[in-house]
Amino acid sequence: MPHDPDFELYDNVGRDADQIAAARYGIATRADLLRWARRDAEPFLAEHPLPIKPVPGPDPAPYLAALAAAQSHAEVSAVTQHLLDAAEPALRAVSEYLYAAAQWRGQHRVAAKGSPPKLLMEAASRSLSVAAIADQADLTTLRATYDPAPPSTSSGLPARPPHTPPGGPAPSR
Repeated sequence: MPHDPDFELYDNVGRDADQIAAARYGIATRADLLRWARRDAEPFLAEHPLPIKPVPGPDPAPYLAALAAAQSHAEVSAVTQHLLDAAEPALRAVSEYLYAAAQWRGQHRVAAKGSPPKLLMEAASRSLSVAAIADQADLTTLRATYDPAPPSTSSGLPARPPHTPPGGPAPSR
């Protein structure tokens, strides 16, 4: 059981599943941990105030309206690419912060796989891969629309390329 003076055992009346599990195992809940950290960080935050408003992101309403009106893969792609372009700065900022947090005080150098610094580095990478995966899905759809693979032959081998004339000088008559 944690030794923090703020820790209380919970009864199950009015408690959520996280609180019930915490009481059963004698551990702090996520809310407990965050509350304690906020309390202990108050003097620090007084010296280093951070923005209260969330990081601005693109308003999804125009993208959702345009998506609902789209009639072709090209139109869906145009909306998707505009959204990815609008979201990229925020995703990059999150990735940069998570990477810096992973490197804080050199803790990442000796960190084991699955440790908090390694998880933060993975999160930094994945925050950017969201856009890359969406872009790949969009391009795969466009390839299927504009550049479909040639039909395969019944032999299971790829179709023969179109006839190309042999290289070199043309035979004389």
